[in-house]
Parts: sequence; structure tokens; C-alpha cells
Amino acid sequence: MKILKIIHGYPPLYNAGSEVYSQLLCHGLSKKHEVHVFTREENPFAKDFSVRTSHDALQSKIKLHIINIPGEKFHHRYRHVQMDRVFSDLLDQFTPEIVHIGHLNHLSTSLIFEIAKRDIPIVYTLHDYWLMCPRGQFIQRNSDSYGGLWALCDGQADQKCAQRCYAGCFSGAADEETTDLAHWENWVNRRMQHIRNILQYVSYFVAPSRYLHQRFAREFGLPEDKMIYLDYGFDHQRLQGRHRASGQAFTFGYIGTHIPAKGIQHLIEAFGLLQGNCRLIIWGRPRAQNTQGLHAIATRLKPVIQSRIEWRPEYRNEHIVQDVFNHVDCIVVPSIWVENSPLVIHEALQVKVPVITANSGGMAEYVRHQENGLLFEHRSPQKLAEQMQCLVDEPALAQRLGARGYLQSEDANIPDLETHTASIEAIYKRLLH
Repeated sequence: MKILKIIHGYPPLYNAGSEVYSQLLCHGLSKKHEVHVFTREENPFAKDFSVRTSHDALQSKIKLHIINIPGEKFHHRYRHVQMDRVFSDLLDQFTPEIVHIGHLNHLSTSLIFEIAKRDIPIVYTLHDYWLMCPRGQFIQRNSDSYGGLWALCDGQADQKCAQRCYAGCFSGAADEETTDLAHWENWVNRRMQHIRNILQYVSYFVAPSRYLHQRFAREFGLPEDKMIYLDYGFDHQRLQGRHRASGQAFTFGYIGTHIPAKGIQHLIEAFGLLQGNCRLIIWGRPRAQNTQGLHAIATRLKPVIQSRIEWRPEYRNEHIVQDVFNHVDCIVVPSIWVENSPLVIHEALQVKVPVITANSGGMAEYVRHQENGLLFEHRSPQKLAEQMQCLVDEPALAQRLGARGYLQSEDANIPDLETHTASIEAIYKRLLH
């Protein structure tokens, strides 16, 4: 088959969960099929919507078509006529039989119209809530008056979105607030109508957690006969040979981006409450003032506790065992948004490292309290600290929990890439035949 994958970022430029998974899937598919990727970069020194071609750094058979779209210039735009034209040319040149979308944020939602014009089947993997929430995570941005900073949102509503997430785009003049509110309410309304319009052309939606599957069906009305639950697949070869040196202080690890939604601020606060010999290592690509803000939170802790926190740069996923799991006794996923199926949870379970995460969403779907990890009350640093303290006090508990692995399989292994790729191929073939 000739397969075109669309994803808003691709390693090594972007290394968050949806990007890493997309690369893994492309690797699996490229063993039998011709795979091209349409993705983006943000180069302010290059021409807008210019395209360069490259190849996957780990699998040269995969061809990348990288379009330039500086983020700060088009921050709230979701459609780009110029990108649609470039993409249209790519479709005509490559003539894919299947298009598999991973994410359209930072790209152009009307790419789907170009695909539909050519009667090419579309598969769409759901990685977050971006289709039914303009900001993607159901966290309110301007929410000091609506439940506090980064308050959870209970569902999409046009006026609420305008008030609580887009007030930062208002002029700031009190006598213009009503006008600004009406403008952004209308913007959100048009955006949501447009999203519903394009989704009618999608053949199947793949949800990597039952939680996400149910939420899109219940809250957004995606047809059940178009939705498929399928957990992510992983390269088991990357997840072999974990060795943790003995005699080390009990070490917690965090893997992820330095953004508020990931809850690193809560993890640092919780770590400051712990008693005993323990350490915390935080991996991630620095994000200017975000990372500085996190360092500022850490400086409020006692000097002895600060000395136990180590900041390490972003790692390459193919080296995750050597660079990350060999150095930790537990992985913490403290996200303050309701994540659906974090890759790091799966990867940790595969190498028999226990996970502490929140009792919410797909996080609690793959981690069960006192079985293969520990759960804490979502968004509570104090409750997180209590669970972390349990493992500091009883390191043997961490080993027992980690040994259980992935509960959804009989052999405790997470889905392997080969089996997962075969399941995706079966979806493609169903559409083609």
C-alpha cells in the first residue's frame, strides 16, 4: 500500500507522545508498504509554507515532507489555504491509497477536504481532545475567576471557551469586553462547526484508551460504528536490558515536556514534602521561561531537598532504557489534564518500573492502585506525596508493583509494534476492499 501519514510534528524535531507513536507506526508500516509523512517545522528564517523533503533519521525508506509554518505567526489559525495547495500537489504526486491522520493542530484542518476530493479513505488516531476542545486538553487558560489557574473544564461551550480560554486575545479595554467576547464566541462556534463538517469524511477513528473512546462517543457524538479501541504499539527491542544499580537512593523520574498541563509543578511540590533518602530526576527539552519557572518553584524548597533534584535534557526514545529507566526506581506521571494513554506509562510497565499517576482518565485505565502502581487524587500534590512516601518507606513494594507490568495482557507485556501494525493494516484493508 501507499500510505500518507499526517502528524503535526515528527522526531527528532518533536518528541512528545503522538509524534513518537507516529514514528513507531511508520517504522512498522514501512517494512511492507511505501510510507510518506506530511509534517511541520517552525523556522522563522524560512519562507512561510515552503516545503523541504527529508527522510526518517532511523528509517531512510520513510520520506518526510516538512512544511514551514512559524507558530507565533499563526497561533490561533486552524486553516491555511497555502498549506492546502501544497498538500494538494503532494496528493497528486504521491497518490496515496490511505491517509492516516495523527493530529492537525498547527497544520490545516481543511487538508481533509483535499483528501475527500480524491475519495481517499481517512483513518484518524485520537491523541487528545483537540477535535472537541479548541485548546486540546479541557484546561481553562484564563480561569482565576472560574476555579483557579489551569482549572479543569467540564465541557465545550462557545461562550465559556471565549471567556475562559481566549480572554487573553481581548483588547483589555473594559468598554470593549462585550464586543471582544462576542467576536471570540463566534470564532469558537465557527471552528466547532467546521470541525464537525470535516469529520464526516473520516472513515475510522482509533482511540488508544477506552476512556477516550467513550468520551468522544458520549460528549462529541462520534458514531460508534466509526470508532475502534486500539492501544498503542511499541518496539519491544528498545525496551530490553534494563538494569538498576543497587545501593542507590530511591529515585523518582519524570519524562515529558515542561508545560503546566504536565503537572511538573505539583511533582516538585510533592517531592518537597517527602522524608528520607530519595531523589528526583526530571527529563525534558528546556522551554525558556517555562523551565525557568519550574526552577523557581524548586528554589522555594529547602537547600538539602533542592540538591536532590536533577534536571536532565531530552533523551532519544530509542535510548530510553539506558538514558532513563536504568536510573530510576519509579516513574511519576503527575499531569493535571486528564491524559488518555501516556506512552511513558506503557514503557515503564514494560521494563518493570512501577508508575505513580492520577486516578483519572486513561492514566487510571492502565495503572491500577496497589497492582502495578499507585494512584493519587488527581491534581493534589499532597496526595501525590503520600503515595511517593509509600515507596520511599518500602522500596520492596516498588519492585513488587513493577513486576506485574501491563495488566491488560496475560504475559504482562505491552502491545508489540508488529501486532499493532497488523491491526492498523487490517483497518486499511477493510477500507480498501
